[in-house]
Amino acid sequence: MTTQTPLGAGEVIVGVENVSKSFTGAAGDELRVLDDITLQLRAGEIVALLGRSGSGKSTLLRTIAGLIAPTTGTVRYRGTQLNGANPGTAMVFQSFALMPWLTVQDNVELGLAAQGVPPAQRREQALRAIDLIGLDGFESAYPKELSGGMRQRVGFARALVLEPDLLLMDEPFSALDVLTAENLRTELMTLWGGDRFPTKAICIVTHNIEEAVLLADRVMVLGANPGHIRAEVPVELSRPRDRRAPAFAALVDHLYDILTGREPDAQIPEPTEATPTARPLPTASVGGLAGLVEIVYANGGRVDLPDIAAELNFEIDDLLPLVDAAAMLDLVLVAGADLTLTPTGKAFTTANIQASKKIFAEQVRRRAPLVRTICRALANSADGNLRAGFFLDLLRRGFSTQDAQQQLDTAIDWGRYAELFDYDTDTDQITADPNSDLHHQRVA
Repeated sequence: MTTQTPLGAGEVIVGVENVSKSFTGAAGDELRVLDDITLQLRAGEIVALLGRSGSGKSTLLRTIAGLIAPTTGTVRYRGTQLNGANPGTAMVFQSFALMPWLTVQDNVELGLAAQGVPPAQRREQALRAIDLIGLDGFESAYPKELSGGMRQRVGFARALVLEPDLLLMDEPFSALDVLTAENLRTELMTLWGGDRFPTKAICIVTHNIEEAVLLADRVMVLGANPGHIRAEVPVELSRPRDRRAPAFAALVDHLYDILTGREPDAQIPEPTEATPTARPLPTASVGGLAGLVEIVYANGGRVDLPDIAAELNFEIDDLLPLVDAAAMLDLVLVAGADLTLTPTGKAFTTANIQASKKIFAEQVRRRAPLVRTICRALANSADGNLRAGFFLDLLRRGFSTQDAQQQLDTAIDWGRYAELFDYDTDTDQITADPNSDLHHQRVA
């Protein structure tokens, strides 16, 4: 077993100082993605950036790489402020990002060629990296001939051949099947603990709590909208790490509590009073959140979320949007990692389909801010019809274009199921359901 490098023992490779990043929204206003982030990445450590959707993890990683310039604040590589790409970093992407017309060896040599390394030296270094990452024998293969795991190995080799001080990884295992991802994580840790690993530090972006605990010496937990550091959690566990160990499970639970708990002094409005931007809709289908409520009911009305995730072979993070949606609609109560069924949740999951729909309709109309806004707007319209683009334009003032569309799609899904309104893709019209009182209601 190897023990982690003591925190602060290594030299500072990259320093991020009071970095904020904003983009201009579709309406011309500011969309802040990162807010006042300060952190140091040191030699001899693996740091995980852990956060949910909207926390700016990937934007922060690209800022560290020098691919995105901060709006305010500075990023320094070995004390020198970046004014472009960071010369001490290399990146591994989630999507592999290989050139399909190039062989494995040619893909690995790309970065060296860009640096002007002579062909003979490029070949020697590339073959060494290919051997290190376990792809010996596949030098002349093309990406289409490789499995997803092997393609990602090429991505690792392409980054490691540059011998960067800092290896940046943007959810590098999330596109792989469970067994392949686990195998690659294990091999990466074996390489990290050996003498041949050509990089001094690793920074990995993940939304997977267990992955962060398995790999990292420090976990930086990011909050969302805009991205900011909520907590810095040391992982004081020897390697290799055992998922079944009580200390491992306790750390997972602790990180889960941080991710899902309210921040100190945070003023979060109740769903019944919040605006659509103050309380965004979780990305969850009706069937998904209904299934979660059914599971809680089947387990006596109370469950431990990590236990349920393990039984279903899902990551906890995959279930979080369903948990958020069920809590928003007052179908479950959340306390740390415990979910408890509410009386409304019990009525919803035990009723027949039509009665269950009525309960759902009442809850989303009261407690889902964007659905409530759409209902009120339709009730105030001349004929119970409004273009979806009207709501999309409003949402873009508080969300990116992609997130605004996702919010509207979720609201339409919930509203359709509740039979509150319908949506015609051909005309882009949202229409009050004629069987709901929205069709005739007018607000004085």
